[in-house]
Amino acid sequence: MTTFNAFVRLTSPGCGAAFALAALLALTLSTALTGCTGLGTPGSLSADSTAGTTRPPVEAGSPLAGEFAGRIPIGDGRELYLQCAGEGEPTVVLESGIHDSSDTWTISDSPAAPVFTEVSTYAHVCMYDRPGTIRYSNPPELTTRSTPVDMPRTLSSMVSDLNALMTEARIPGPYLFVGHSYGGMIVRSFAQTHPSSTAGVVFVDAFGPNIADKFGEQWPAYAAVLNKPGTALDEQPGWETVDADEAILQIVNGGQLPDVPAAVISKTEPFAVAPTVPSALTETLERAWPHVQEELVALRPNTPHAFATGSDHYVQIHDPDLTSSMIRLVLERSQTNGTS
Repeated sequence: MTTFNAFVRLTSPGCGAAFALAALLALTLSTALTGCTGLGTPGSLSADSTAGTTRPPVEAGSPLAGEFAGRIPIGDGRELYLQCAGEGEPTVVLESGIHDSSDTWTISDSPAAPVFTEVSTYAHVCMYDRPGTIRYSNPPELTTRSTPVDMPRTLSSMVSDLNALMTEARIPGPYLFVGHSYGGMIVRSFAQTHPSSTAGVVFVDAFGPNIADKFGEQWPAYAAVLNKPGTALDEQPGWETVDADEAILQIVNGGQLPDVPAAVISKTEPFAVAPTVPSALTETLERAWPHVQEELVALRPNTPHAFATGSDHYVQIHDPDLTSSMIRLVLERSQTNGTS
């Protein structure tokens, strides 16, 4: 049985609605790509870290069962790279944070298997590359596996892409969504707009839309850092950027999360940031982040809140067994509750 490297508690639902949006992944990513030493960032992975990105792509097969990796046409001449493995229902869909390709789910900085690998042993699991996201290659580069699009992107367009991908791949819902960082915003909006296609949600140190209020007058400066963290890649054509204000409104106007099981996993260590980021922004971020996580916990009754002790923002890399175990918990709850 997996031992959680975390402290887990159940909380009762809170009151109030979600109102704004936040960002962090760009800060951590900046550290990873510019070679700055940060606590627990992808850039600090050791040479012997388990990295699924070194595995050759799987050819042929079906997205519905077993191993599949390939490009799925989603219309308008566009394709999205999709990778799936395992069997079972509901399908687990892994959504990466801003600027990250699906590679973050195939890397482990611990003896435990990467999240994608482990989840495939007990469920059907899929992940994909959004356009303009980073492959964790050496050196890092923008993905060529999904068709580039104009930037910035709206949250609604990202949700539309995800829906089109699942439809064209003929993977039936409902889906259990796992969203890291900004990916939490994407899966939350999908669940709001497609409740009957949602079996459950796991938020992995995810954004919550209340954080912009916490930034106050600093919000425009932080939103700018979110999109352009100062990496070697963020001036390349097609680099993923987002319309944060549109995302705020999308969540605010999207209604409640559907009546499905949920879980929240939160970091315990400070964000690793690039030295070019003003300290005032990072200080505000650290103060705001616990409130962001509590707001996510309050979305659904009896939501487990796991703290990944010793991990920074990339919990799925630094504590993959905790992440996989929480996915399994929500999966089992969805099956028991009949939401799958």
